[in-house]
Amino acid sequence: MKRAKILWSVLMLLISYSAHAQMNPKIKLQDALKLIQDNYVDPVNDEQVVDAAIKAMLGSLDPHSSYISREEIEAMNEQMTGSFAGIGISFAMVADSTFITGINPDGPAARAGLQVGDRINMVDGASIFGKGLKNQEVMRMLRGEKGKAVKLGVIRKSQPDQLEFNVMREQIAELSINTSYMVSKNVGYISLAIFSQSTRREMDAALKKLKALGMTKLILDLQSNGGGLVEAAIGVADEFLAKDKLVFYSVTNSGVKDNYMTGGFGQFMTGDLVVLIDESTASSSEILTGALQDWDRAVVIGRRSFGKGLMQKGLGLSDGSVIKLTAARYYTPSGRSIQKPYTKGKTDYFEDFNRRMASGELTEGGHINFPDSLKHTTLISKRTVYGGGGIMPDKFIPIDTALYSAWLNKLMNSGRVTQAAFSYVQQNRKSLIDKYADFDAFDHSFKVDDQMTDQIITSATKQGLKLPPVTDQVARKTIAVELKAEMADMLYLGKGYALRVRNEASTAFGTALNILNNQKVYNQFLEGKSSTNNSSTSKITKK
Repeated sequence: MKRAKILWSVLMLLISYSAHAQMNPKIKLQDALKLIQDNYVDPVNDEQVVDAAIKAMLGSLDPHSSYISREEIEAMNEQMTGSFAGIGISFAMVADSTFITGINPDGPAARAGLQVGDRINMVDGASIFGKGLKNQEVMRMLRGEKGKAVKLGVIRKSQPDQLEFNVMREQIAELSINTSYMVSKNVGYISLAIFSQSTRREMDAALKKLKALGMTKLILDLQSNGGGLVEAAIGVADEFLAKDKLVFYSVTNSGVKDNYMTGGFGQFMTGDLVVLIDESTASSSEILTGALQDWDRAVVIGRRSFGKGLMQKGLGLSDGSVIKLTAARYYTPSGRSIQKPYTKGKTDYFEDFNRRMASGELTEGGHINFPDSLKHTTLISKRTVYGGGGIMPDKFIPIDTALYSAWLNKLMNSGRVTQAAFSYVQQNRKSLIDKYADFDAFDHSFKVDDQMTDQIITSATKQGLKLPPVTDQVARKTIAVELKAEMADMLYLGKGYALRVRNEASTAFGTALNILNNQKVYNQFLEGKSSTNNSSTSKITKK
């Protein structure tokens, strides 16, 4: 009898479990929230609990579906629209002081009379000196409503008393192009940081400017470009591909396929083109790179890109927050899906860089083997290309281990390089400008003093940062390049000078320039007759 009761209890439990297992998921979620509200030991913030639930649900789908709060949406819209209300300066935090390191020559700060080197002491009557503020906090104080002035108290080296400026906030363009310039008499360079609403307009203007200066060949730098608006990527592809060329196509969960084509309104459809990519090149920049590679329009140089081939759709909620949901996969013109696997979860997915580094993929060529199922061919020359995990370059360039080292990251985050560069420029600004009237003169002739490098390494070591010894020539060269780069940005009005200094020391940049300067080698890459796995250590050759 006892045994029968036990069996009956188990049976009832199973029946109960079965009945509850069929519960409507929507009702289950509502019931869970009600149980938390009624029974949790402390008062419950309903919005926080619901936000956490939404984030958890989306996190279980794929690495790129996510929940974005109202505040985050506002910040993202500002970045994507490419403008904000500010005063047109860049600044650096040095020893708990806020120094102006750059001024937009056409911006409100320049018209108000602010100067590079000024120390901002007060913002709207509140002291910001010695408060331990972070960059973002100061930025929020300087930015604000368009047409509303911000009052600044400024300490200037040549003046005994604090100066006061009322600077009217204006719409400031936050450009997606880092810099564009002529490298040599016929080779141009454009570095694209993000794909935003202003990208096509900026790219069109940059190409026109460079062509007017004699450009017939171009280096397009997409290194560390994490993507952005897919419409902007189509627009940039339109600059380089003829009319009615497929840029990419997308496929939804229901099998609906959409093709995205060029319009034929580009500025640079025939000149030689090299695209620089790396392991941080992702999303929209992979769309662009894949299209240019598949149409045999460009030689791609660098390292395998990130591998994001999922398209997100923004779905708004009534409170202004947004669910960013993966709604389709995109494919390059040859049919490649470049999305890397994500079956092991989000944490594993975003640790891919460490795996690539540990495997040797980022430092040596020939470490990747793709199955034949991922093999595709380009549309003109019928070269072999691969899908399934990023865009593979036509020419591999090993990662600069010094630039990506833990010691350099800690050193740069410590602010010592910025502080040393700023102090040197502040003390020697007049003599430097007298000797190097423009950036080209500075870039060609200025050399960082060994004593400055020694001081930085010694100071950092004393403070507990583990840096290479003073005798490490690679480390010394890396620090010297960073010092010179920061000095260039602090000395000359405009933008992009630091990147130009870094390019001079970049193997990828030098290799791109050498390939463009050798028509036979360039053609061999596009015809599939050149090795893709050998690293390059070419020096930069200017003509």
